[in-house]
Amino acid sequence: MNSLNGVTVVGLTGQTGAGKSTISKIFSDNGYLIIDADQVARKVVEKGSNCLFEIEDIFGRGVINEDGTLDRKALGNIVFTDKTKLETLNTIIHPYITKEILRMIKDNAASGVKLILLDAPTLFESHADDFCEIIISVLAKAEIREKRIIVRDGITSEQARQRMGSQYDDEFFISHSDYIIRNDGGLEEVTRITKEVSDKIKDCYLAADSEKSIKAAQNS
Repeated sequence: MNSLNGVTVVGLTGQTGAGKSTISKIFSDNGYLIIDADQVARKVVEKGSNCLFEIEDIFGRGVINEDGTLDRKALGNIVFTDKTKLETLNTIIHPYITKEILRMIKDNAASGVKLILLDAPTLFESHADDFCEIIISVLAKAEIREKRIIVRDGITSEQARQRMGSQYDDEFFISHSDYIIRNDGGLEEVTRITKEVSDKIKDCYLAADSEKSIKAAQNS
């Protein structure tokens, strides 16, 4: 198993409403350091940031609140109904997100962290999968995801379906992932499956790390 700066990075992605936060929490409980790409995305568009200036330049003053912060709802209404505009937004924001994530990985590597889970809804769109050794995608049935999104974001069914329609389909995630975790039902079942996956990845890393240590000792 290869690593970036001595760290094994596991990418966690999937469809909106599939329940990635539940999976991420289980990995965290199993000893993985979590990098939340959504939090990074919020950081790079903070008031006064270069990224926010670029967004305003392209999408107009209407996506900026009176206090100078990003109006996420206004921007979402634009990009989730127009794939071309969503691609434009991604072109602006993803380089900033990737740069910050790489900085965080390097900083954690310097601190001795060995296992990182990168929780990134737009893992493939931002090309962050390029520095992940393993990719896990979380999928769920469309009707379940729609209900979760409505409750989570306080939006209408139509808006939820628009967001779902702006993402890759099941086949894409299945063909581009090392593991698929289905999160259609009970917490107990998905916890069991996720724990098995996280343990397997950790065991593979520990075995590879131990092998490196033995070879280093033999060559010294």
